[in-house]
Amino acid sequence: MLSILLRLTKGYRLCPWRSPYLCWRIETYWGIPADRITFRVFRDFVGEHRRELLRYLRWAGRMSRFE
Repeated sequence: MLSILLRLTKGYRLCPWRSPYLCWRIETYWGIPADRITFRVFRDFVGEHRRELLRYLRWAGRMSRFE
């Protein structure tokens, strides 16, 4: 699960709210416009959707084993 998280934030580990991939996912699945995602919005989002995000990371970890 950690390896997936590191791969998703590559190049943006100190500021994941600037990651184009994470902003795209947040915008696509939760409707928050990507250009409005700041540290505060990202922090609140992660706090609110913690279970869903952990479930996604577990799923992505299982899928990466088939690569």
